[in-house]
Amino acid sequence: MPSDIKDFVKQRINEEIDEKYRDFSAKLIPNISNVAGVRLPILRKIAKEIYKKDYQNFINCKNFDYMEETMLKGMVIGLLKENPLTLLPIIKDFVNEIDNWSVCDCFCCGLKFTKNNKELMWNFIQPYFKSKKEYEIRFGCVMLLNYFVEEKYLDRIFCIIENIKTEDYYAKMAIAWLLSICYIKFPQITMNFLRITKINNWIYNKTIQKITESYRITTDTKQILKSLKR
Repeated sequence: MPSDIKDFVKQRINEEIDEKYRDFSAKLIPNISNVAGVRLPILRKIAKEIYKKDYQNFINCKNFDYMEETMLKGMVIGLLKENPLTLLPIIKDFVNEIDNWSVCDCFCCGLKFTKNNKELMWNFIQPYFKSKKEYEIRFGCVMLLNYFVEEKYLDRIFCIIENIKTEDYYAKMAIAWLLSICYIKFPQITMNFLRITKINNWIYNKTIQKITESYRITTDTKQILKSLKR
């Protein structure tokens, strides 16, 4: 049966390949070479088909040929209705398979059960901030920006950011993204942090850039922020 569901998934992907979209996506994810080219709304539809057909065996599959197969596995995990404690080892196992930002970010968005299990997930993601692996750090940061940018967590988020040690591009981008979301939601508190933080200059300047790219920031505020670049 595992091979049957794997064959089914590959067949569905091959049926939905969009070559123009593949070329577009491949440029956005330059560190991998196995993009098939299937749009996200279609992948979400296929994920629901997998869930109804044989999700148990599919989430045990590994070593996929297409990036989209891995993404589908993450989507299917997001559809699971199991007890949250049962989901944690499944999530941990999948994080080890993440090898690009697109799969990482899509997976995090799908873990909506986090909204009702904040403290459980907060504790679960903490080890990832001490990781040396690029996409483990990114996973933790994207989980924070999706579910934890609330006033009660802000000081703890800033402390986490101060202590992350990484030179990996997609991990650093996630930290900057996280900080930009903190600013959008809590501008004064985040500005106070930016004035004193010792995070490296690249992350700091990228944070300023991402904040100033937001349409929710006034022109005057953008000028003030740009003047703070190191």
